[in-house]
Amino acid sequence: MKTNWLLLIILILLPFTFSCNKKEVKTSPVSFYLMDSPTNYDSVNIHIKKIEAKVISDSTRWIPISTKDTIVNLFHLQDSITMQVGEDVVPLGLLKEIRFVLGNDNAVIIDSTSHPLELANNGDSGFLVEINKRLNQVFNGFILDFDLSQSIVEENGTYKLDPVIRLIH
Repeated sequence: MKTNWLLLIILILLPFTFSCNKKEVKTSPVSFYLMDSPTNYDSVNIHIKKIEAKVISDSTRWIPISTKDTIVNLFHLQDSITMQVGEDVVPLGLLKEIRFVLGNDNAVIIDSTSHPLELANNGDSGFLVEINKRLNQVFNGFILDFDLSQSIVEENGTYKLDPVIRLIH
């Protein structure tokens, strides 16, 4: 009888013993902001559906970033004006790159005429931005300068987006 009680107590306490040994995962808050270098277009709209971050910590994986599915007029982000496009908490580690996934409502407006803006990378729905920054536990804000004068190419009457983005901070 004593053996049964002892075995029962061990079985009950065993899960608690192993649950206390879990490794604490440290996290880091991240925020992403867009701005635009001046350009000659009337307007440029990009449809941001989602943003993902590749973080290297205990493992390397793509982490979804809290993002509002929205159309951003980059023309309004000139002269050092920024717009937050995503924020979240990710594992502490190295932020290798982020991926913007775009929708179909991308357009460039030239002389009051709207032209569809296609991605230049063979139909992929997004593009990558290299970051390569070690994250800290307090705050990580990244300002991305979207250089439209170098990012839009006209080919045979169609306009293609080949994003040139540099990390400001």
